[in-house]
Amino acid sequence: MDEFALSTSTGFIIIALFGLAWIGFGYYLGRSNRSHEDFALAGRNVGFAFASATAMATWVTSNTTLVAPELTYQFGIWGMVGYSFAALGLFMFAPLAARIRKLLTHGYTSGDFIRLRFGFWAWLIFMLISGVYALGWLVSLGMAGGILLQALSGLDYAIGMSAILFICVLYTLFGGLRAVIATDFIQAIIIITGVVVVAVLILNNVGVETIHTNLSEQHPRLLDLLFPAAVMFLFNNLFFGLGEIFHSNVWWSRALAFKPNVASRAFITGGLLWLPIPIVTGFAALAAPQLGIFPASPDMVGPTVAAAVLGSAGAVIVFIVVFSALASSLDSLLAASSDLVTRDIYQQHINPKANDARLFKVNRLTIAGLGLMTWLICLLQLTTLAALLNFTGAFVASTIFPIVVGLYHPKLSGRYAAIAMLVGTCAGLLSYFLIGFYVAALSACLVSAVITGIGVWRSRTEFDWRQLQQS
Repeated sequence: MDEFALSTSTGFIIIALFGLAWIGFGYYLGRSNRSHEDFALAGRNVGFAFASATAMATWVTSNTTLVAPELTYQFGIWGMVGYSFAALGLFMFAPLAARIRKLLTHGYTSGDFIRLRFGFWAWLIFMLISGVYALGWLVSLGMAGGILLQALSGLDYAIGMSAILFICVLYTLFGGLRAVIATDFIQAIIIITGVVVVAVLILNNVGVETIHTNLSEQHPRLLDLLFPAAVMFLFNNLFFGLGEIFHSNVWWSRALAFKPNVASRAFITGGLLWLPIPIVTGFAALAAPQLGIFPASPDMVGPTVAAAVLGSAGAVIVFIVVFSALASSLDSLLAASSDLVTRDIYQQHINPKANDARLFKVNRLTIAGLGLMTWLICLLQLTTLAALLNFTGAFVASTIFPIVVGLYHPKLSGRYAAIAMLVGTCAGLLSYFLIGFYVAALSACLVSAVITGIGVWRSRTEFDWRQLQQS
């Protein structure tokens, strides 16, 4: 009997069919882009349904579909519940999105806000943090694509990873944010439907009581609500999720692209749709010990369990759901990161006089370059998905308080914002290497919060919000 749920040819056919569909759709939508603003921000006119769907689908990443099971496999109940707490990032970004849309009427990126609000040095540190995070997330998504295909069909990791990256780069290159949001809408429907089907099938085939009995007897720590490392992970993941969303241009570009009256509602709705998904995907990992599944790499546990329980038909569903989740995040990150490079580096510091056609070209070249860089790093496969993602948590969590306070309080200066992000990141990295990945974001956030508070207390000047209206 074949050890894989799908044949290699079946996996490749699914990828090819989806690839052709998304690339064709991206090309079709790209014909509507008449300017660089259309390409980067979808004309700043995205309605509620598409806005909610892209918020939810973008947040359903390799984290939710592959890393949530991995962490449940390691930490038990708190692994999946802790991951679901990341929905708070979408809920709490909702009022910030409305504030961003109001203050940054002509802005394009999160970098625009940092540059205008805090000055060059804070902007430079922020861009370095954003670069590390974006590259880490891109690589994790590319790795997840290769791992998915390998776990379900035996297709070589490098081939699967390359195929998924190529597809996402190409349709994002053609359609920009308009194609990203439109495909996210379809992918959101696929993800929700697929997750519900998989959950029902696993419950019918295995059952909660059977899993609980097995874990109680063989692996009681996975049910321990006072498991110290798991409790620390719970809080660490909360701040990691906040840092991911609050700082990332993926979410700022959406806040600026959505219609002004839908931004807050869209992020809240997206969070509600996303909330149960890591619990459902994580639950599959709790069945692994009972089924005798002990994968060589823990990030393969989710698709391996689902395929073992559900057979070929279930494996196809899992394959399509995870592929949709990966694509909905990869395209968003490619588009948002290329906007940062085009707007904040090229236009602001290399060629301020660049016309619309030139910006259009640079944006597309950047997408292709990011895809190539991601592919080269993914080939090395240096670590697991969870370790890679939580490494970036030490960076992004340091931006939470400087950004939130900077959006609402006029007294925080650029000097203290820069110090908060720099020292917070260093504290997070020390915690990551000396203690563990499950405290990196927590340490970075707390140190940054203290420095931000000191900065507000010592400030003697107030920022003029009208400066944010500069182009």
